Amino acid sequence: MGISSLGVGSSVLTQDVLDQLRAADEAQFVKPTDKRISTEKSKSGELDVVDALMDNVYGSLKGLTEYGVFESRVATSSTESVATVSAADSSDIQDFSLEVSNLATKEIEQSDSFDKKDSNIATGSGNFELNIGDQKYTMSYDSTMTLQDLKDLINKKAGDSVDATIVQVADDDFRLMLSADDTGTEHDISITDLGNDDGDKTLDTALTDDMSNVQTAVDAKFKFNGLDIVRKNNTVDDLLSGVTITLKDAGNTNVSVKQDRENIESKINNFVDKYNSALFQLDKDTKSSQNADERGIFSSDSTIKGMKRDIQNVLNTIGGGVGMMQDYGLEVGDDGRLSLDSSKLNEKLDENPDNVQAFLSGGTFVKEDGSSTEVDGIFSELEVTSAKYSKYGAILDNYKTSTQDRIDSLNDQRTKAMDRLNKKYATLAKQWQAYDSMINQLNSASDMFKQMTTAAMNAQNNQN
Repeated sequence: MGISSLGVGSSVLTQDVLDQLRAADEAQFVKPTDKRISTEKSKSGELDVVDALMDNVYGSLKGLTEYGVFESRVATSSTESVATVSAADSSDIQDFSLEVSNLATKEIEQSDSFDKKDSNIATGSGNFELNIGDQKYTMSYDSTMTLQDLKDLINKKAGDSVDATIVQVADDDFRLMLSADDTGTEHDISITDLGNDDGDKTLDTALTDDMSNVQTAVDAKFKFNGLDIVRKNNTVDDLLSGVTITLKDAGNTNVSVKQDRENIESKINNFVDKYNSALFQLDKDTKSSQNADERGIFSSDSTIKGMKRDIQNVLNTIGGGVGMMQDYGLEVGDDGRLSLDSSKLNEKLDENPDNVQAFLSGGTFVKEDGSSTEVDGIFSELEVTSAKYSKYGAILDNYKTSTQDRIDSLNDQRTKAMDRLNKKYATLAKQWQAYDSMINQLNSASDMFKQMTTAAMNAQNNQN
């Protein structure tokens, strides 16, 4: 029976045997590296998730410590048809009443009638003075100037203080209308004919003596908490610092300026959600178990477990000695999750909004005995701790870099191991091919010897 090798020689030196030998070597030198690479890639993927969640926590805390969260104000008016109110950040928190008796109006004057827009307004040349309150505008006229020309001239020269229009009241009845831009008694309107150098006054009296009042300029009058107030216009921004009152109509309204509590609660709840999501992920990733399928990928990792511990420890120690976060509605459940009790938070805001801001975001906290102390604020403390891990170039960034470095190193090891095996089995294949050739030659010689022996034995048998 002949011997085959690599498909043609013996049944021992076959490609299948060579593949089995290589598989055994890969199991010893490559598979462990593959397993480590797989583990590090899994860690890298989970690190991306953890990093994103912690970045969300850090961002939500930044949103609570930046200016405007507790400084933002909401102003409401019980009767907005009487007055509307807006309040700038950090304006005083207060309640007040308004009793509007009359709104400020602007002066409106009209000329007497002209037959048409192109009617001449003077019989000669001269100057006139247009007065809008204490503003005086001197302009020239001549016998060719029309009512339309006069309107255009006034708008060009005094357009910042008055609006000039021509109104057709009826057939052959055109009138110049002058409306002050601003309200209040300080902006009354009049036209005075100054005449020419000889003292002659030739401007049509329809524009001077016969001008008539359409609307009288009056100041706004209202009571603020019973105190009489007068203003020249209906937008009052100089009565209370940061508060703008817009008068709409006569009547009464009650106004309240408060912190924007909806914004405060929204930002705190946003932090609570982001914190709980990160904690849920960290609980899963650091879980200890005898069962490998249940064990977290970072169950034995000191960095990730340390981050989780640091954040939870901050919650147990924050407060600056002036209270506990539970007093302000931030509760920690048995599972470590946070929740916000809005009623407790609002009670504290009703009592002392400045202390709430100091306790949560940092500042001066006034104690019951009247003394004060500076506190960092629980959100500021949490921000500092989360920044240690989440900011660019911080612990998580460095950990991700080191993990990728390990993956790269393991890939290099695997490549080198595969290169060694490729060379080893390429050499073995050549050696086995040489052995196969030798076996084939031995097989051929064996066959010839058998044939010669058979022939000799046959010849001997024939002689007998």
